[in-house]
Amino acid sequence: MTSVRTVLVVGGGNSGLTLATLLARAGVSIEIVERNLQFVVLGSGITLQGPAARVLQEVGVLDELRRHGYEFTGLRLRSVDGRALADLPSAPTLGAYRPKMTELLAAAATEAGVTLRLGASVTSFTQDGDGVDVVFSDGDTARYDLVVGADGVRSTTRRQLGINAEPRPTGLGVFRVVARRPTDVATSELCYDGPCYIAGCTPTGPDSLYAFLVEAARDRSDHTPAQIVAAMRELAEPYHGPWDEIREDITDGARINYTWFEHLLIDGPWNRGRVVLIGDAAHTCPPTIAQGGAMALEDAVVLAELLVDGTALDQGVWDAFHARRYDRAKTVVDASNTLAQWQLDHVQGDIPGLMRSIAMLTSQPA
Repeated sequence: MTSVRTVLVVGGGNSGLTLATLLARAGVSIEIVERNLQFVVLGSGITLQGPAARVLQEVGVLDELRRHGYEFTGLRLRSVDGRALADLPSAPTLGAYRPKMTELLAAAATEAGVTLRLGASVTSFTQDGDGVDVVFSDGDTARYDLVVGADGVRSTTRRQLGINAEPRPTGLGVFRVVARRPTDVATSELCYDGPCYIAGCTPTGPDSLYAFLVEAARDRSDHTPAQIVAAMRELAEPYHGPWDEIREDITDGARINYTWFEHLLIDGPWNRGRVVLIGDAAHTCPPTIAQGGAMALEDAVVLAELLVDGTALDQGVWDAFHARRYDRAKTVVDASNTLAQWQLDHVQGDIPGLMRSIAMLTSQPA
């Protein structure tokens, strides 16, 4: 017996899909409402280590993602002229194409029997001690034991709950693009020299990688695709080594993703009664330590475990959830912000030490 029988997940991102799949397999009636007509994820590549890999293994998509991705160990530091400066140890890492991961998670959810309500959103909800009544944008209504807001950093569920936390910019912006992988790029690579705060790349497959350039945040929302291409190529021009090949693939503005680094952490309970927030809706951080996505996936696994093992959706469930999630997520958010601030302030902080402390924390299951 589980603590819930019916659950609505708002948002078809990675944490929502993961939670829905695990609960559906346990016999819970699950519905996902997603405002898009298909599952869409922005971005290019993703770097997955221990905590994310554990979740993906539990969901059953890790082996297939490995077949599409690129596994490696280590981190290479380069100078702006392309010289290799140091090779640092790292945990085993899987570089993957982010949309492929979402595609596999969506397929797992569908196979588990999750009901999909695509092209719709939640207009409003009201709750009492026994459930949540939801009104959808298409006029339908339904009642659920639990509603989970997994609708991202700009969560409408968070606002509907009256939680005033909003993401704040760190001052950094990032260009990301998928390109062909030069043969000598076999690990993640970073350069902290040159005109960018960070210039880096990570293999995502036998022949592909994602490359990124971090600059002071600028409003590029009015840029045409051609202007986006020109801006990224200009920033990449001083970098050599693998960038001499990567730069040749920076030709299509539609394939370039530009966003600002942001951070958010709800300081206090992530639930209000029978509505709870997970993933980026509750906490997000700049990708400077590459663990933000893992924290979102862990939210889903921990919540699923507590709901499946429990017999009632009471305060004990929420106390256990926050005890296992808040401090861990806060540590990752704070460390990611620290590393971003070091870049902005041109501080020579102990980057390997900071990354090592987070690796030690996340090496243990949540």
